[in-house]
Amino acid sequence: MKFETLDAWLHHIEGLHAQTIDLGLDRMETMLKRLDIRFKCPVFTVGGTNGKGSTCAFIESTLLAGGYSVGVHTSPHLIHFNERVRINGEDAKDEELIRQFEKVEAAREDMTLSYFEYTLLGILLLFAEKNLDAVVLEIGLGGRLDAVNTVEPSVSVITSIGIDHTAYLGTTRESIGWEKHTSIVRVSRQFAQMPILR
Repeated sequence: MKFETLDAWLHHIEGLHAQTIDLGLDRMETMLKRLDIRFKCPVFTVGGTNGKGSTCAFIESTLLAGGYSVGVHTSPHLIHFNERVRINGEDAKDEELIRQFEKVEAAREDMTLSYFEYTLLGILLLFAEKNLDAVVLEIGLGGRLDAVNTVEPSVSVITSIGIDHTAYLGTTRESIGWEKHTSIVRVSRQFAQMPILR
């Protein structure tokens, strides 16, 4: 299946899954294997309630200032979907995203994916294709069961925790913090070897 415009693709993607929000990692893990999505570069994941977007922007600007090529995924977007995907400080082009969505569509077969899962897979494919020096991924609402957490991070950052998405995460700061507990700082040997960060 192919669509000519990004808007048409996004309309198609919106209608694939019965639930708008469907937390869990199984579908993503299956698709990551089918699409063979892996990163050789350091991956930063940013979770929490408040300050995720600004933390991603801070990491991005620091790495760009150091001369690294960087891909950043944040959500949601304000006006255009492309705002969710920045490569070296520029929003991704429609045609770049369409090319990746075609790959996701071919690989998913009869599996339904949520909007977030489907679009994230396309974005990850684009980042992998660009052979970047670093990738920065904002974790969505789900924390522990969020699709982003299927990507092994080199560094995980957790921002402040507040009361949000109580239908999915619990009604107290403690329960929400537990759901988002996977976003703890983890530094890999690969990340530690980046000259600007030694």
